[in-house]
Amino acid sequence: MPNFEPTEQQTLIQRAARAYAERVLAPRADELDRRGTFPCESLSEAADLGLLGINVPEALGGTQAGAVAYSLAVSELARACAATTVAICVSNMVAEVIASFGTEDQRAEHVPRLCGGDYVVGGFALSEPEAGSDPGAMVTKAVRTDDGWVLQGSKCWITSGTHAGLFVVWARTNDSPGTRGISAFLVPGDAPGLSRGRPEEKMGQHGSTTTTVDFDEVKVPERALLGTEGGGFRVAMMALDGGRIGIGSLALGIGLAAFAKARSYAQQRHQFGRAISEFQAIQWPLADSDTELEAARLLLLRAAWRKDQGLPHTREASMAKLFATERAFQVCNRAIQVHGGYGYVREFAVERLLRDVRVTSIYEGTSEIQRLVIARELSRGR
Repeated sequence: MPNFEPTEQQTLIQRAARAYAERVLAPRADELDRRGTFPCESLSEAADLGLLGINVPEALGGTQAGAVAYSLAVSELARACAATTVAICVSNMVAEVIASFGTEDQRAEHVPRLCGGDYVVGGFALSEPEAGSDPGAMVTKAVRTDDGWVLQGSKCWITSGTHAGLFVVWARTNDSPGTRGISAFLVPGDAPGLSRGRPEEKMGQHGSTTTTVDFDEVKVPERALLGTEGGGFRVAMMALDGGRIGIGSLALGIGLAAFAKARSYAQQRHQFGRAISEFQAIQWPLADSDTELEAARLLLLRAAWRKDQGLPHTREASMAKLFATERAFQVCNRAIQVHGGYGYVREFAVERLLRDVRVTSIYEGTSEIQRLVIARELSRGR
């Protein structure tokens, strides 16, 4: 049976993330939310601490601390600022997928620059207007030429799309049906013909920009192909398995922050001559929240541990992501209720936390998709 007590290295990563979150992210979170500014300075500091390559080999500039350390760190970061944390999550995912599938030259050229913050962050360009949950419906194309490839199409919902210095882009390279004709490419953010749309006006995570990215006859060399031609879907699914652990951990961190604020408020707020924490109507939702967050933590650690052991973890990652994101939303909703009218005003952080957590059950695969993945794995005997 796995032992989920953190190792010394995992504890050091967790503590470093917590200290950075408390020192850098928490003081900036409210202003970031109000102004919607991209956290370039905070991300640069994260790179200096090794937080942009937690599960990347040291030889490529990463921390090489593993998936469990990554989950622990992300939860600490998200307790302070979800918007900055999601940029960190996606950039980690891009660095890891290149480290896993890239050639030696691709790894040497791009991964250290992602981990070191030279690219600011990485971008993950998979979704399209008609190909979100169904990547097989992708229409962005890459046509082979004498000296490389030409990309034509449009991607949407791209996290950090305004600032990413390198994108992993999925495109159709032949007419095979479904996902069989999809390949992945490495495309610099300054490539001629690449343009970025206006940031979406979102409910939450305002400091994380979400844009369209368009490719108008974007030329890339042959060496830009990541993995094998036609093997892009496998690359995407591997990345998403790890990404779901990250987003589940992000949701857990938001839920932990909301729970802590609700618990503190309940102890300070007095009605009918005593603290409202003494009333069963407040105690029970707090007890439910504490229980659900602990269950989410253990599901995430199990998925991350299996990934670190090289074991299949698709089912476990989807279970963890599904449960953590949906329960974290309920925890944040209860925190609003505990605060009463104060929970509905921007002066109290629980209002922001509820807005920030809502999207976690949508990106990296909706809750509905996670249930399909889990059911599919069950049908295969897992």
